[in-house]
Amino acid sequence: MPRAVTLIRSASLSDVAEYAYAATAPAESRLVFLAGACPLNEDGSTAALGDVAGQAAKAVENMRTALADAGASLHDVIRTRVLVASDRQEDLVTAWEVVRDAFGDHDVPSTLMGVTVLGYNDQLVELEAVAAVLDS
Repeated sequence: MPRAVTLIRSASLSDVAEYAYAATAPAESRLVFLAGACPLNEDGSTAALGDVAGQAAKAVENMRTALADAGASLHDVIRTRVLVASDRQEDLVTAWEVVRDAFGDHDVPSTLMGVTVLGYNDQLVELEAVAAVLDS
């Protein structure tokens, strides 16, 4: 199945970043804007209390579900934003590693941010994404 997303690499920018610096999608693609994927269980409780990696994994799982419901997958994502309720860089890196590993070779442009608080009790991680899909 053809994909809408084209990742753009830049030889003029540092190769330290573990993601593409830009991405494009053709005009005929359908954009899917996801709400923040939270680390919530089906009953609405927060998963993996106190565990940044566990919450990142649950948020990725929930994002996969929302994408599937919209007719998309992780390979259709064109950008992400990873929010971590922490002022510790190592917590941000922990969350990022889980997200990066979930995307594998599809290393979309991303922003990683530390924030003071997120919307649910005991929530440490939230993932935002936009996807682009070519419907047949």
